[in-house]
Amino acid sequence: MNNEYITVSDINKIIKYTIEQSYELRSVYLKGEISNIKYHGRGHLYFSLKDETSKINAVMFNYKNSGIDFNPKDGDSVLVHGRVSVYEASGSYQIYVDSMQLDGIGNLYVLFEQLKKKLHAEGLFDPAHKKKIRRVPRKIGVITASTGAAVRDIISTINKRFPMTEIYLFPTLVQGESAAPNIVRMIEMANTYDDIDTIILGRGGGSIEDLWAFNEEIVARAIYNSRIPIISGVGHEIDFTISDFVADLRAPTPTGAAMLAVPDIEEVRRYFRNSLERCNNSILGVLNNCTQTFLKFKTNYILNNPMKLYEMQEQKLDTLYDRLNIALRNKVDTSTFVLDRYKNHYIIKNPYILFDDKKNKIDQLKVKVELLNPNNILDKGYSIIYKDDKVVKDINSLSKDDKINIKVKSGNIDARIEGVNKNEWKERTNIWRCC
Repeated sequence: MNNEYITVSDINKIIKYTIEQSYELRSVYLKGEISNIKYHGRGHLYFSLKDETSKINAVMFNYKNSGIDFNPKDGDSVLVHGRVSVYEASGSYQIYVDSMQLDGIGNLYVLFEQLKKKLHAEGLFDPAHKKKIRRVPRKIGVITASTGAAVRDIISTINKRFPMTEIYLFPTLVQGESAAPNIVRMIEMANTYDDIDTIILGRGGGSIEDLWAFNEEIVARAIYNSRIPIISGVGHEIDFTISDFVADLRAPTPTGAAMLAVPDIEEVRRYFRNSLERCNNSILGVLNNCTQTFLKFKTNYILNNPMKLYEMQEQKLDTLYDRLNIALRNKVDTSTFVLDRYKNHYIIKNPYILFDDKKNKIDQLKVKVELLNPNNILDKGYSIIYKDDKVVKDINSLSKDDKINIKVKSGNIDARIEGVNKNEWKERTNIWRCC
């Protein structure tokens, strides 16, 4: 069989030529939401445009994007004009964008960022305020649309993973102007149930416009004020809403939220089986240790011969008793020796010797005191001169007309100084006269 084979490059060229020859694809006006945007170092923009169900790769070269009046970012809804072609190296088709402008929906992303910044500043995203999700909930409240894939996925996942958990469905609108107030009302209603352990807030994927109800401030504050912990499972894994940041736990999808809300029953069973096995092994280990200890005590020499222990203590007691008697005898002998020494002391036998000795010392002191008594010199004809009740010791302390008192043996003499002569004794004259 003679077939003509071509290369991959050839087929990519054929596809590229076919697409570029299409009149409809030469000039395309496209509306979509930017995602996964990358700014190349040379100024080119690489990103994807997506809607609810599909996406297309896009590239905008630097000489084209220099004219746009905003900074494209993820979440922006834009209107682009360009041509569709094939990048031969990868064989992927993409749109080469010539111009781009914000669509009206792009303003929603601006509002999203503004509200996100505001609530973050108020502390609504603070991890300290996050409530702990109960590991094994008894009852779960599900807030989502009553129809659609989200509610079916949540219920089926919970029933499959942990069928013992009861599910309370709080149906609500998830899109449109009335959706946000309706969601708030369902959150408040769920909080009136005392036995609900966890709330799942779920919705399927979509554009930022479709998910906008979960970006409303009233919904964010209702989630924050909820007494019951809330798991947010809104959109797809790449979609983020304000509800995701405020919720106590964020799941990438509604199904993921259900998986986070309840444990896998098989894992629980394995856990309990392993725990039971560990308990049994631990009990067996304790029993083995107790058995070994019992056997050791059973063969212990002292336990088998308890009187031996008593005999050893009796011997110790005898030793201590002997040591005590020896110590007492030594103490008595020492005290007796000291007592005999004091009994035979000459002072003990002649205690009056102490009094005689003290009496002699007292007499000697009396003699010394008498010798030092200044009044004794009066008996020899001397006198003592006082001025202002103080003894005059120096002639320099006297001056003319000073009143003095002269003490002699027979009494006191009041006198006044008429003059003071500081010459030698042999030249002195009388310097006082009697008053």
